[in-house]
Amino acid sequence: MKMWQKEIETMPREELKKLQGERLCRQVKRMYERVELFRKRMDEAGLKPEDIRGVEDLKLLPFSYKQDLRDYYPYGLFAEPMENIVRVHASSGTTGKKIVVGYTRKDLEAWADCVARMFTAIGLDNRDFIQIAYGYGLFTGGLGAHEGAQRIGATVIPISSGNTHNQIQTMVDFGSTALCCTPSYAMYLGEAVNEAGLRDKIKLKAGIFGAEPWTEDMRHAIEDSLGLKAYDIYGLSEIMGPGVAYECSEQEGMHICEDMFIAEIIDPDTGEVLPEGATGELVFTTLTKEGFPVIRYRTRDICTLIYEPCKCGRTHIRMKKPQGRSDDMLIIRGVNVFPSQIEEVLLRVNEDVTPNYQIIVDRVNNNDTFDINVEMSEKMFGDDVKTIELIERKITGELRSVLGIGAKVHLVNPKSIERSEGKAKRVIDNRKVYKK
Repeated sequence: MKMWQKEIETMPREELKKLQGERLCRQVKRMYERVELFRKRMDEAGLKPEDIRGVEDLKLLPFSYKQDLRDYYPYGLFAEPMENIVRVHASSGTTGKKIVVGYTRKDLEAWADCVARMFTAIGLDNRDFIQIAYGYGLFTGGLGAHEGAQRIGATVIPISSGNTHNQIQTMVDFGSTALCCTPSYAMYLGEAVNEAGLRDKIKLKAGIFGAEPWTEDMRHAIEDSLGLKAYDIYGLSEIMGPGVAYECSEQEGMHICEDMFIAEIIDPDTGEVLPEGATGELVFTTLTKEGFPVIRYRTRDICTLIYEPCKCGRTHIRMKKPQGRSDDMLIIRGVNVFPSQIEEVLLRVNEDVTPNYQIIVDRVNNNDTFDINVEMSEKMFGDDVKTIELIERKITGELRSVLGIGAKVHLVNPKSIERSEGKAKRVIDNRKVYKK
C-alpha cells in the first residue's frame, strides 16, 4: 500500500512516543515564552516548562478553550510575530466574532503533508483530477484540500462550492476522478447527476467528505449515486484544518497524524483523562504548529480512539467518527451555528419580537433545512401580514450576515413556544445524524 511519508506513517509506537515527547517539551517552552495566556495558566498551576519531560506529563498542562480565541481576538494567541504569519483562516464564533488562526510557511507545508497523506492513503496520485467543491476563502476546507492535492502532483480543479450545473459539467468535461465537498452537497450532486442522466459520463472514483456530521447510511447513498468510494476526513481550524485525521482504504477509523498532534480522550465533566478505548471528549495538542499552537484544546467532539494496529500498516492511532458534541453547537450545511448567535440578533434587531425562539433542523432530500420560530410581542400580535413579512425578512437578513447561512424565519404567536422550568429547549434537530 502506497504512503506519502512511509517512515513517519509506519514509525514504531515507542519511537513515535519519544518524538512526541521531544516536540511537546519544545512546544511548551516556546509557548511559555511567547503566549501570555498560556504562561499565565502555567504559573497559576505552579508549572514551569522544565516540569514537562515527556508525553506522560501532558495531563499536568492546562486546557485550552474556544472561548480563549474569542477573548484574545484576533491575534492575541499567536506565537509568531505577524511578519512571519503568511496566511490567516477563520470560522464563526458565538458572538459574531470569528475564530482566527494563523499559519507560518512551515505550518502550511506541514498541513499540505497531512492532506497529501490522506489522498495517498485512498489511492490518489499525480494521475488524478481532484475537483475541490469546498468553499475557498477564510474557511479552511478549500485551500487545505487544494494544497494537499498539489503536493501529490494531482491536477487540481478549484471550482469552490455551489453552482451545481457547473459542478456536474466540469466533472464530465474535465474528467474529475475525485471530489472534495460536504457530504450533504455530495448527496445533492448525486441526485442531480442521475436526474440529468450523466452517471455514465462521470469518472469519479473517490470522494473526500467532511465539515459536517454524516452517517454510514449517507456514505452508502453517496457511493451508490456517484459511483465512487466515499472517505471521511476530520479537522478543525483551531488545530490545523482538514487532514488532522483521515480514513485509509481500510475505512476502519481515521488515522491521526500523531507526529504533529497528540490526541486524548477526557471526561467532559471532570477533565480526567480516560483509559484507552473509552468514549469521551476529544482533546488535541499541536506539536509542530508555529503560528497558532494549542495545548490540550477541548474540541467538544465526543468519540473513541482505536489503538489496535491498522491492516494498512500505519502505526498512528485512529479515531472513530464523532458521536456528537458536548456543547450546543450545530453544524448546518457545513457551517457552525450557535443558539446564542440567534439570540443576539433577536435582541438587537427589532423591539417587536421577543428572544423566545426555537430552532428546527431537519434533513429533506439529503439537504439540511433550517427554520427558526420567533415569538412576536403582544404589541405586534395585531399587525397586518405585510408588516410581519417585512420583519421576518429583516431578521432573515441579519441572521445571514451573522451566521453566513440562510434560515427560514417564522414569526409565531406570543407564548406559543413551550416554556420550561429548566433549560429552554432551543433546538429540535430531527436529522438523527449520529444514528448508526
